[in-house]
Amino acid sequence: MSVSEQVILPAVNLHPIDNLLRADRLPHILCPGCGIGTVIHGYAYAIAESGIEENRHVCVSGIGCSGRAAGYVNVDSYHATHGRALPFALGIAVHNPKLEVTVISGDGDLTSIGGNHLIHAARRNANMNVICINNFNYGMTGGQVGPTTPIGAKGSTAPLGVVERPFNLPYLAKATGAVFVARWTILHVREFQEAVLRAMQKRGFTFIEVLAPCPTSFGKANKIGDGLHEMEIYRERCEIRNGATNLEELDINLIDESVPITVGNFVDIERDDYLG
Repeated sequence: MSVSEQVILPAVNLHPIDNLLRADRLPHILCPGCGIGTVIHGYAYAIAESGIEENRHVCVSGIGCSGRAAGYVNVDSYHATHGRALPFALGIAVHNPKLEVTVISGDGDLTSIGGNHLIHAARRNANMNVICINNFNYGMTGGQVGPTTPIGAKGSTAPLGVVERPFNLPYLAKATGAVFVARWTILHVREFQEAVLRAMQKRGFTFIEVLAPCPTSFGKANKIGDGLHEMEIYRERCEIRNGATNLEELDINLIDESVPITVGNFVDIERDDYLG
């Protein structure tokens, strides 16, 4: 066939974040209905929109289902040991302040074994972004209850329901010094993406809580159903209150249907960061 006779195929239109995902790792291993994939997509979207060179982005994650995030995004990434994502990220951010360091991990990894690191990273106002995927349990290891499991909710280590008050993560982040604090769910895709983008525009410690279904463990134990059923809870009960100041009242109750779930961007302030 001569050059003039060759068929020229049309150029393939790539998705804006295609180059930010590790295609060789797909399909992912996450359960049907899990919300972690939506969070990874939102993070990649924010990278694409941030205007920050891709080689300046670093993703650090811990142990657990959410810790898989670092393996799926196509930027420099590190899978740290259990509870140690934040000190690992702190070392990176302090060593090279030009990098945009983001931690993506779960509620257990960040607020239980890693809880001490969380409060001190926020207190120091280290220049990093933390995305905490809160599915209210230790989903990878059998559905044990954790620091964010709502009162009354059940898990493999609390078959009759939790009696301890859980952490209110936005309140905790604000109290310890974060300069940007938000809470969204994976139903609020656009709002979450914009919150991550805003976090990348700021200097200092930012914290975004993302409520996500875990139908395999938490949903099953609490008879919520599949991931879609938990999304229905978000759709029916979430109230967007950007700028809310009464964060101490924003506890989550998934059992009592009369209690709203408050989401929004709550804190957006400026203060000198750790290297300032």
